[in-house]
Amino acid sequence: MKILVVCGSGVGSSLMVSMNIKSILKELNIDNVEVNNTDLASASPTMADIAVIGKDLSNSLTGFNDVIVLNSIIDKKELNEKITEMLTRKNII
Repeated sequence: MKILVVCGSGVGSSLMVSMNIKSILKELNIDNVEVNNTDLASASPTMADIAVIGKDLSNSLTGFNDVIVLNSIIDKKELNEKITEMLTRKNII
């Protein structure tokens, strides 16, 4: 299972969110999920099973079947809830 965090430039907010996802996965004792980050222009559905993106850019992301849209990229509680919900839906948890 692969998660791809997407932002405008691929280094700022996507790096922060990917680090937070890795922390959440560690808390959940999940180690079979790979987390990467990239910029919007490079994001491709072949890169991951799940994409994570901020609400401001979500309309620009296309092709992914499973997308987690964050209302606030700094809200770790929202991220935790949405990651847990998606992983439960995909039978990872």
